[in-house]
Amino acid sequence: MIIDSLNGLERYFFMHKSFEKAYKFLKSHDLELMEEGKHIIDGDDVFASVTNGQGKQPEEALLEAHDSYIDIQLLITGDETMGWKDRSTCNDETADVRPDNDIIFFDDVPDIYFTLEPRHIAIFFPHDAHAPMIGEGQIKKVVVKVKL
Repeated sequence: MIIDSLNGLERYFFMHKSFEKAYKFLKSHDLELMEEGKHIIDGDDVFASVTNGQGKQPEEALLEAHDSYIDIQLLITGDETMGWKDRSTCNDETADVRPDNDIIFFDDVPDIYFTLEPRHIAIFFPHDAHAPMIGEGQIKKVVVKVKL
């Protein structure tokens, strides 16, 4: 897991060839005006999903993980807290496994919580189980999915 500002994403271009594409997309759009839904950046290799939803209580936010994609999650507006746990220590896989959507859920409790401010990012790799959308009020965010 990496936590940084949007501008800090440049530091991680060496980690994946498509991080620069994600960065250019995020920097070239007015994120506050961006419509909800899927936005194609580079086919199935890099795409963004914009959501605007009500924040959840910590006990409502399930840990999730992905096998095929890295998440670059950017908070646009609101206050978002996220939970994190090393996936290798998760024991309680839920019955809600969605391989077609590259997502698996866990009933485990996060080991740590952290809060993002607008225009900050959290990068989650397949070994990072994460519980997003924790907070009060509306949370608007964009998640750029980068295929491994």
